[in-house]
Amino acid sequence: MATDVDTDVIVVGCGIAGLSAANRAAQLGLTVDVLEKAPKEHRGGHTAWSESFRVPSAAADLEQFGYEFAVPDYTPNQFYDDIMKQTNGKADPELARTLVENAGPTAEWLTERGVTWDMQPLNVGYTVARTFFDGDELVSQLVEAAETDGATFHYRTEARELIIDDAGAAAGVRARTDDGIVEFRGEAVIVGAGGYESSPEKRTRYYGPDYAEITVRGSRYNTGEGIDMLLEAGVDDTGQWGGAHMALIDRSSPPVEGGANRVDGYQYGVLINNHGERFFDEGEDARAHTYAKLGRIIFEEPGHEAYIIVDAALRELMRATGPSDPVEGDSVEEVLDALGCWEPAKGAETVAAFNAACDPGPFDPDILDGNSTEGLDLEKSNWAVPLDEPPYIGYAVTGGITFGFGGVRTDARARALDSVGRPFPGLYVAGNTTGGLFFDNYPGGTGLMNGAVYGKIAAEEVAGTIELPSA
Repeated sequence: MATDVDTDVIVVGCGIAGLSAANRAAQLGLTVDVLEKAPKEHRGGHTAWSESFRVPSAAADLEQFGYEFAVPDYTPNQFYDDIMKQTNGKADPELARTLVENAGPTAEWLTERGVTWDMQPLNVGYTVARTFFDGDELVSQLVEAAETDGATFHYRTEARELIIDDAGAAAGVRARTDDGIVEFRGEAVIVGAGGYESSPEKRTRYYGPDYAEITVRGSRYNTGEGIDMLLEAGVDDTGQWGGAHMALIDRSSPPVEGGANRVDGYQYGVLINNHGERFFDEGEDARAHTYAKLGRIIFEEPGHEAYIIVDAALRELMRATGPSDPVEGDSVEEVLDALGCWEPAKGAETVAAFNAACDPGPFDPDILDGNSTEGLDLEKSNWAVPLDEPPYIGYAVTGGITFGFGGVRTDARARALDSVGRPFPGLYVAGNTTGGLFFDNYPGGTGLMNGAVYGKIAAEEVAGTIELPSA
């Protein structure tokens, strides 16, 4: 590799934010060089291990673009309301509004770029429009589309330092490569390098000493150097650095790069900890609105684990994609004992008390059905039906981290902002490298749409500042 590379746009990162930026910039006629820290076989960041976008169904011509939604009337306004509700009103309103208004058109554009979609049945507890995909396939589709339009991808190339010109504008990136330090110089830099969640040191710093051990659901390469590079250059920090998307996952998931490994359907059953106690309102909301905070709650329970118990009547509503198999038995105590619960007899007593507190009306797994317990210290708000039809089925689960909620400050045009609030000339940021959108919780499928929307916006902003060659 040459020691210097000249281009129009340098894109840092090969996940959905970087790929969206690279595709749109190349599509608009710019020369694009993409710097990807991982080797080619591990490219794509967390996107390669992901599977869903949240899309307002009312914003898209479903037949024309070949994908479908199981919910026909999920509007951008409802999407916005979900973001604000799940973040307790802390999300930046302008960032959230721009996201939801651009989500439908961005999904259509991704489809035009070659992304293929599928839809999962609602019986695992989604009550919003979510389009599904194969993460590794999506990365390959978008890399191929960008390369067709002339983009160049550089693997094992780690961006470490912004090049700032005499006017204070971003003019390139110094990167570590197999051939040493290479300077990539251009008219603009777009950083979509992911977050800091795969770094044990940063997890310990922001979440506490036990979090060095938490399972990382996605790429091992999302260790925060992109954020460090931006902060060192003077970009402002923002967001909830001690917050994160931490999902409920199979306890036997590998320590890194296991992917989703979800156990869906917990909202219909009972969650028991190692002391045989319930600790969370399983029916608080739809799974898509609780799973991303529940992983942290479970990880902070004794032994960093918990157990989902359902009976035969609920088994068909479970969807487990992790590596382990559920345990089946004739009694709750037998199942909990086989799963390794420290106090299985206490767990059986807890389930018996739960059953006595249920007086359900019609059960509907696809809506918040209002079936609640009465008389427990910790009530269940929806789907509270007695577990009294053996055999009983149990799943061992833990928490896995997906991405942190801290990052750098940007505006709705994807421009990096300094600590005074000024746009940093020539510098744009998208995806999980940014902060300001997610706090406390996360509406499922919103992170990937966030990266796609703002990666595309960043490229369009760059194109508006660069004089393109005449046709």
